[in-house]
Amino acid sequence: MKNQLILLLLLITATAASAQSEADRKAILGILDRQTRDWNAGNIAAFMNGYWESDSLMFVGKNGVTYGYRSTYEGYLKRYPDRATMGTLQFTILHLNFPGPDVAFVVGKWNLTRPEKGDVGGHYTLLWRRIGGRWVIVCDHTS
Repeated sequence: MKNQLILLLLLITATAASAQSEADRKAILGILDRQTRDWNAGNIAAFMNGYWESDSLMFVGKNGVTYGYRSTYEGYLKRYPDRATMGTLQFTILHLNFPGPDVAFVVGKWNLTRPEKGDVGGHYTLLWRRIGGRWVIVCDHTS
């Protein structure tokens, strides 16, 4: 009986995770697509709509850890002060999964095509949570 209960719980969990991932995968990919369009339009404020608007937002970059939505936004403005520096963004998704309810994990590559400044790129990991019915990035590690 105990083994049957465990098997049933595993089946329910797998089914729930699968149902979550199909519906929510599209939502997360849609947010990343919108962020790409916002960035390429030169609109960092709109790009930030994918992030959790909280003092607990964490951004990890080459200069260390930054906490908070405002600090993350100001960091972007400082690092990318003009369109030539912003370039044209492209994301490549390498991995997207749902390790638990209302949690998603994305690994990918980013590239900025910048004819005047030279191209740059790297990798990123994004931890997402569904908060208030909406998917948001709660931790961004970009290198």
